[in-house]
Amino acid sequence: MASGASLADDVSELKNRLNAVRKRSQSPVAAEGEAPQKPYKTYGRTPDGKVFVVPPTHDMLSTLLSPSSPKVLTDIIVLGIIALHFLALIALPTSALRINVLLSCFVFWRASYNVGIGVLLHWQSNHKALVYWARNSGVFDPKHPLYNLIKSEMTTKIGDSDYDFDNAPVEFNTWLLFRRLVDLILMCDFVSYSLFAIACMRVPAGESWGIGMGRWLGGLALIAFNAWVKLDAHRVVKDYAWYWGDFFFLIDQNLTFDGVFEMAPHPMYSVGYAGYYGLSLISASYTVLFVSLLAHAAQFAFLTIVENPHIDKIYNSPPPKPRRSTSATSVRPQTPIRPESADGQSSGIMSPISSVLVTTDEELPPKTRPVVGKPDLFRQTDLTTLLLIAYTIILTALTSNSTLTKTLFIIHAGLWRLWHTAGIGSVLVKQSRSKAWIRHFVKVGEGRIEAWREWRGLYHISLVGCWASFFAAGWKCYMAPESWGYGNGFALLTHTIGLMLISLQVWTSVSIYESLGEFGWFYGDFFFDQQPKLTYSGIYRYLNNPERLIGSAALWGMVLITGSSPLFLLALFSHVCILLFIQLVERPHMEKLYGKQIRREAGLVRTIKRAMPPPVVQHVGRLEKRVDRVLADTQDLIEDFLIQVGPRFENGVAGFVKDTRFMFSQYPARLSITKLADDLKDYDMSQYKLEILNAKSKTPESTPVDTTGNAETFVIGYGEPIRVKWTAAKNHSKKDWVGLYRVADNHSRTFTRVASMGRWVGVCKDQHDSEQAQIGLVTSDVITRNEDGEEVATGEVVFEADKTFWVEGSYEFRYHHDGKHSVMAISAPFEIVVPKVSDLPLPTTDDHHDHTLSNTSWTSDAVMSSVESRLLPVVQNCFDRDESKGSPWSVDDEFGFGAAGRDGEKYACRVVYAVKNMFGVDFAPDVVQADGNVKRLSWRICNARKVLAPFSMSSTGNSTPGTPRY
Repeated sequence: MASGASLADDVSELKNRLNAVRKRSQSPVAAEGEAPQKPYKTYGRTPDGKVFVVPPTHDMLSTLLSPSSPKVLTDIIVLGIIALHFLALIALPTSALRINVLLSCFVFWRASYNVGIGVLLHWQSNHKALVYWARNSGVFDPKHPLYNLIKSEMTTKIGDSDYDFDNAPVEFNTWLLFRRLVDLILMCDFVSYSLFAIACMRVPAGESWGIGMGRWLGGLALIAFNAWVKLDAHRVVKDYAWYWGDFFFLIDQNLTFDGVFEMAPHPMYSVGYAGYYGLSLISASYTVLFVSLLAHAAQFAFLTIVENPHIDKIYNSPPPKPRRSTSATSVRPQTPIRPESADGQSSGIMSPISSVLVTTDEELPPKTRPVVGKPDLFRQTDLTTLLLIAYTIILTALTSNSTLTKTLFIIHAGLWRLWHTAGIGSVLVKQSRSKAWIRHFVKVGEGRIEAWREWRGLYHISLVGCWASFFAAGWKCYMAPESWGYGNGFALLTHTIGLMLISLQVWTSVSIYESLGEFGWFYGDFFFDQQPKLTYSGIYRYLNNPERLIGSAALWGMVLITGSSPLFLLALFSHVCILLFIQLVERPHMEKLYGKQIRREAGLVRTIKRAMPPPVVQHVGRLEKRVDRVLADTQDLIEDFLIQVGPRFENGVAGFVKDTRFMFSQYPARLSITKLADDLKDYDMSQYKLEILNAKSKTPESTPVDTTGNAETFVIGYGEPIRVKWTAAKNHSKKDWVGLYRVADNHSRTFTRVASMGRWVGVCKDQHDSEQAQIGLVTSDVITRNEDGEEVATGEVVFEADKTFWVEGSYEFRYHHDGKHSVMAISAPFEIVVPKVSDLPLPTTDDHHDHTLSNTSWTSDAVMSSVESRLLPVVQNCFDRDESKGSPWSVDDEFGFGAAGRDGEKYACRVVYAVKNMFGVDFAPDVVQADGNVKRLSWRICNARKVLAPFSMSSTGNSTPGTPRY
């Protein structure tokens, strides 16, 4: 699809959906002597399980631009709008006017793509909104005025006997209709960008013929590469993925992600936009370059916000929640099988958890808070890191820019890099050979867990100091250019490319951390003995060692920005140190641990070699062997150096890790649009009623919230489903709905001004353009008689999970009329309460200190058992009582945050809020995730109460709850 320089824009980056491998339905093989077997047919499956034949479809360009392809009305409309763009380029009188008009057109079509199509796909993914719209509007019904036109368009475009418009699933027809809108937007997006670049094209003053020829050759090469990426990607994913078909239905089809999909992650959205920068080179316009950068960034936002969540939901479902073994030895489940690339190699990364591990708990890394993440000023590692950064910034700002100062900053950064390579490297080498790091901690009375924590803190501080000192040296060497124009050494261009290289390294580092996790980022396989299977996924699918090149891109980005020779030498020294660290520290350990599992060539290398002539490949192979010999000789020299200096670094190492808890909460602001009905006079409002079926009468101990008045107040337990029975007039609107609100949010009893924030349920099925409207609907339109003998309609709805509130307070239900906000009935107010624990077995008292707690009383078996029994049902409520979301079935059962996926932190926040209000102990969500089950969390609660007991007036008092973040 149109990438500005490609033939069309990337309509879909499915493209890396590695779990999309399914069985292809095939025709039976013809027996000998029989007629040849029929062509394969692809079968699709709708969300409700209906299987149908997916007819072959054709790409946009072949049907739109080919003279032999029949044209329909929408094709003529698209071609007409494209012609208007060409007319604007030719007919507008001035260059400035042409540029502004075409730029405005491109901004409009790009917004239509990233925002318009993005919103439609988001609604379709989460609410099946487009399919619901098609059903409710009857657009595919013969009675609809557009039926004949749409049928003629679809039948002509498909042109296959397997396609029957009237019998095809509504999901498939909706997808075909959606494609017509996509064709219009993407073709106009491509044409408007290309014409805008042509309108900006110029020859810079004073440009030599060599530079001009280089610009054109480089630009044309990027455009040609862009075209190859699009064509090869379409060869792999076909029209189904190209047009986001899996937002509507799934197909049974084998997908082999070879070619461009082994070259770069998300090739349609990354290297598939190389044509943008090719046209920027040819046009010699900074305007085109910066517009291209913004459009490319918008495309990545589209990928992150729209496509990636849908991919995770459909294809990357987490594995089933593991059960904790009761024996001393446990077998970890194997991760889902990933599809194979064209050469049969699995696509994965080095992931020690990705294989079957037979090991004891003491051989696994402990469940602790991750070092990389939100900083916590009460933890030594984070505080030291922030102080180090602050010290570097202040020192850089307050010192002069003299030659001596610059030299000292260069030396300072070089020493940090030398320490990180030689010092950290020697620690890892000794740990790999003799477990020296762990042996030291065992010697002083500590263990592997303490060694692992201290190592993570040391490595994190060293890495931060290394890069902070380099950027400080870069700042000292930087001088702002006198002119940013084209003829002044390309200052603006070098700054732009430099910032892009820095951004590339940031993205690479994030991708590496996401692929390896905390374990791999901190070289966990140096410290824990396992039998892992080496696999490659994430960024490691394309590169064996991303740190070799793009993982050091920020070094050369700063060199381009500063244009400083001393910084160039520092960057060269730093890059050599990184390569030596990989060659002398990481590679020997990998070879010892994984042996023949190590892959020699990554996906990018394989793709490039397949495109090169054989003689060139042979020459490159010989050069590789020579480089390996040089590195092997260098390795021996460096190893001798590390052996000599290693003990000195080892003796000087100290740790800075101390775990504490912190939680920052913020509740989102809300905005709503109130719509009122104008036909209320046709309904008897006395017949409308809401009744909460499972509410209990409030008792003085149930909640700390006081109420006034004589009206009876009801309570609902924290996280419990709320069953609501509604009664309405027999002729009530089918679009009526029930919403849940705080009592204090709405001052009017006749209409609602506050948005429901998704906490609503329709009273009738298939009456709203959203799948969410039916979640919680139990029964509807059951005709009965009320107390006055009048016939009324009744039904029942259930509010649970994300449709209820997860904070204590007073709430009410409101029955609304005809899909609007006019209120017909309001339920009795009720309170959501967390059960307060005030009757635990009394802890023993110290004989020498009356009325104070013993140091061991809170961890007694009686107290622990009581806490576990009280906590388990509340935790189950926090996980929606759904084992597929990670809900535990016993105190020993793991929470299963992996099964919860992206919602894991949400469930952890619910548990944190419940624990704080039940026991008066405030934890961070990471602590709940690290504990992993009710038994360990109960032990932590009891120990926290024991620690906090000397600082509180009572042993069972509750702290004031804060505002949770959900």
